Amino acid sequence: IMNAFGWIQIGLIMLCTTTISSLQCNHLPLQQRKLIKNSLQLLDKMGEKFPQQCLREKMSFKFPEQVLKPRQKETVKVAIEEIFQHIFYIFSKNLTLAAWDRTALEQFQNGLYQQMERLEACVIKKQTHYFRSKEVNRLKLKKYFQKIDCFLKDKHHNLCSWEISRAEMRRCLQLIDKVIRKL
Repeated sequence: IMNAFGWIQIGLIMLCTTTISSLQCNHLPLQQRKLIKNSLQLLDKMGEKFPQQCLREKMSFKFPEQVLKPRQKETVKVAIEEIFQHIFYIFSKNLTLAAWDRTALEQFQNGLYQQMERLEACVIKKQTHYFRSKEVNRLKLKKYFQKIDCFLKDKHHNLCSWEISRAEMRRCLQLIDKVIRKL
């Protein structure tokens, strides 16, 4: 049987934890901007400049920018979290032909994972009210990242397909950074 003092301690711990996590969520845009800046630097550090021989293979994936333009901040945060999940997935497989710095790649993957964790902790996912726009955005993002995944598969994950994908992820992160600055 727990005494009153024990219950007070538990209550204080829960209050502090909630306060700390809400403070972290209040500073989320600032944290995200720092992590994105770091991710962009790691993308540069992972490889050399874009190889000249890959220029003729350029591909346009057309990022669905409207997913980052909804009226609700929560919806934008959900979209950003999903984008990080997709990028993490793409950069976690068949990297053998990508001539990249492994340490920078691992740091990039870890940074993405941290961003997903922080967003997931702060994004309120209302399971009962999953608005149609969120579902539409989800499908648009899925389609966009499937295009990149298929492109990599079609090119047998060769050097140029990875370099083109890396350049595309750079554009993607820059768009997110622009949106986070407005949040």
